[in-house]
Amino acid sequence: MKLLHINCNYLGTPLHQIMAEHLTNLNIENHIFVPTYDKTQTVIKPNSNVTVSECFAKWDRLVFDHKQTKILKSIDSQFHIKTFDCIHAYTLFTDGNCAMRLSETYRVPYVVAIRNTDVNYFLKYMVHLRRRGIKIMRNAAAIFFLSDSYKNQIFNKYVPKKYQTELLKKSYVIPNGIDDFWLNHLVKNMDLPHTCRLMNKELNLIYAGRIDRNKNIITTQKAIKILEKEGYKISFTVIGKIENKKVFNRIISDKNTNYLEPLPKEELIDIYRKNDIFVMPSFTESFGLVYAEAMSQGLPVIYTAGQGFDGQFEEGTVGYHIDPKNIYDIVRAIKKILINYDVFCENCKIKVLKFSWKSIAETYCEIYNSILLGRFTNEQN
Repeated sequence: MKLLHINCNYLGTPLHQIMAEHLTNLNIENHIFVPTYDKTQTVIKPNSNVTVSECFAKWDRLVFDHKQTKILKSIDSQFHIKTFDCIHAYTLFTDGNCAMRLSETYRVPYVVAIRNTDVNYFLKYMVHLRRRGIKIMRNAAAIFFLSDSYKNQIFNKYVPKKYQTELLKKSYVIPNGIDDFWLNHLVKNMDLPHTCRLMNKELNLIYAGRIDRNKNIITTQKAIKILEKEGYKISFTVIGKIENKKVFNRIISDKNTNYLEPLPKEELIDIYRKNDIFVMPSFTESFGLVYAEAMSQGLPVIYTAGQGFDGQFEEGTVGYHIDPKNIYDIVRAIKKILINYDVFCENCKIKVLKFSWKSIAETYCEIYNSILLGRFTNEQN
């Protein structure tokens, strides 16, 4: 099977490259096209099967169809589309619109994923593009969502009732996976001092990720203040790259907050194991790999209602969702976790296996094959 991936977010995270490597292990020939306005903004070293194209200018993003025309021209100049069995678009609009137009021209089926920017930007604010989004979904062979919460938002808010049955039949909820390192180093036992510390209302909270407004770290600090007034002794560790200096200065002004620069996973794992609960009440979140990474080390998680991680598990299994604007929601979630803390820890270590890239890649492969089988059957008829 020969697959063309169109992925405008490929350079910003290693997860897509990891997925492609697992698909390659399943005998899929992968070719990845990355449209961007600045290929220097990358956190990975792309493999040889990745084509990074600076095919539009930063300001082209303001005119959707103008940017799309430039991207399509670049794809057409570098690939023979008819040689591909399927196209995988990683966002509904930027990637999905290209895939739809290529499919219309070359009769190659495509699948499309719906992510954070689609839900929290394009569909929410770009009202004039909503019909386009529905058309992209209707013409796709399959639609992928990272979580049930995103799927429910799309169908409840944006998909007309007359199309819902049709689109639900080809919709799949498939999470992102995490680096095999975390699953190969699952925490085995929670040590005794850890348990004794919690019994004495001493609590270590942790956040790992970008330091910016969206991650809402300051609201966590406000929740901690409330718990301290109730007799808790809390240490809060914040780890990550500083994206917003103003937010960072407010965070480190708190005497109970410890800041650490980004750490390699081999060091981060030890920090996780010294903490008790992972808290990330982001305003918006496509998925949040760090939730799953923390789970692998036995940490219950507090996550945002209605965003990418919400709905991965039954509420109250590995943690609780909260309203990111409600300080008391965070306070209540922490207290509820502490009531059955050991149960949450065990659940986390078991449930995290859901995020194995190997099994996720196998799921995608099964869907690709079913699409090709359907296409072959239709051609024979």
